[in-house]
Amino acid sequence: MSDLSPWPEGVARHVLPRCASTNAEALSHAARHPGPAWIVTHDQYQGRGRRGRDWAMPAGNFAGSLALRPAGDPAQAALYSFVAALAVADAIAAVAGPAARLALKWPNDVLLNGGKVAGILLESAGHGGAVSALAVGIGVNLAATPPADPDAPFAPVSVAAETGITITPEDFLDLLAPAFAAWEGRLLTEGFAPIRRAFLARAARLGETITARTGRVALVGRFDGIDEGGALLLTTPAGRQSVPAADVYF
Repeated sequence: MSDLSPWPEGVARHVLPRCASTNAEALSHAARHPGPAWIVTHDQYQGRGRRGRDWAMPAGNFAGSLALRPAGDPAQAALYSFVAALAVADAIAAVAGPAARLALKWPNDVLLNGGKVAGILLESAGHGGAVSALAVGIGVNLAATPPADPDAPFAPVSVAAETGITITPEDFLDLLAPAFAAWEGRLLTEGFAPIRRAFLARAARLGETITARTGRVALVGRFDGIDEGGALLLTTPAGRQSVPAADVYF
């Protein structure tokens, strides 16, 4: 494992024995406190994934959320999903070393050796077109895999099973928090462009044919990247399409 970077200045850290949802805790924290805070639990019993799906958490896995009060509108807040994906990949790489095959699946999954090892869920609160609180939820299969979802595009994998390396959620947070702070710093000072380049450098199946399902519609085309707002760029027989939200299948 690589040397630890310092814990980011001004960021609080809370480890809970048990809670329903770290995202819910993060939104509550952000409503009461101005500063950012990581909230991690050893037992999350009502975790959520995209589109309201359940997120199971076997013992020893990482469930955590970063509570933020970002500036800007919902579209700008949504870019934190890419920041989180890059940070999770960096943290896993620090644990697993160069032999681990890591890839980022648009819009919110991290793949390890071809299986899903982590997922990201952003939830926000606000009014009048402004975001007053943002929870950046992250789940990582460190120790064990949850039951496989037959409708999921990838089978779940764990860091322990794929690499033989074990790490506690607290130690993983020590890697994740500095990585997130570094990428967030670039987003705030340089804009989305460097985040977009870094994401595409690790993007799974870039340039290949994929299927993007949006509700009942399935779009099939070549994955040609993401645009300046983070939307999927898909070249289909009908031409280039920008897809802001979808489930992607390879």
